[in-house]
Amino acid sequence: MSRLDKVFFRRDAVTVARDLLGKSLVRRYHGELMSGVIVEAEAYVGEEDTACHASRGCTPRTRVMYGPPGHYYIYLIYGMYHMLNIVTGDEGHPQAVLIRALRPGSGVDRMRELRGGVVEKHLCDGPGKLCQALAIDRSLNELPVEGDELWVENAPPVDEEYVLAGPRVGIGYASDQDQQRPWRFSLDSRAQP
Repeated sequence: MSRLDKVFFRRDAVTVARDLLGKSLVRRYHGELMSGVIVEAEAYVGEEDTACHASRGCTPRTRVMYGPPGHYYIYLIYGMYHMLNIVTGDEGHPQAVLIRALRPGSGVDRMRELRGGVVEKHLCDGPGKLCQALAIDRSLNELPVEGDELWVENAPPVDEEYVLAGPRVGIGYASDQDQQRPWRFSLDSRAQP
């Protein structure tokens, strides 16, 4: 399959989050490839979205979100978990998609080693877990999606009948309206892209 380029990400975060379902996230780590199908993603839509890190304006941490689309925004939460986002939309209008979960593909043994031996079902079933399983950390922050360390491979679009949409997770600090937006997209378990 071909790799997604920055043009794919030059759209609004809600559209990109939905369209990333079924695509494969691939990591080259010490010469070994690890991958997984994206099965859950969330959209964060600019300064007006109180759940978005950019809602408080441009800071050293969020600067990458204001840049061109198709770059990684990786940050640490709770001092221990990395979160992988991909910047979307137009430069100067901060938007990003958080990759929340993967269905493991290649390199499962290496992923299991990086995750401390957990069973395959739980290797990548959360945003911090998938970053640990694929050795994704802040060293990849601000890199372009067109690089050779981490990229997204294209796949046919997922049929709408297999796409679930609901409220985003873990954003209790956001306004009630933003907490209820159906901007978390997941792949129904019946779908096999």
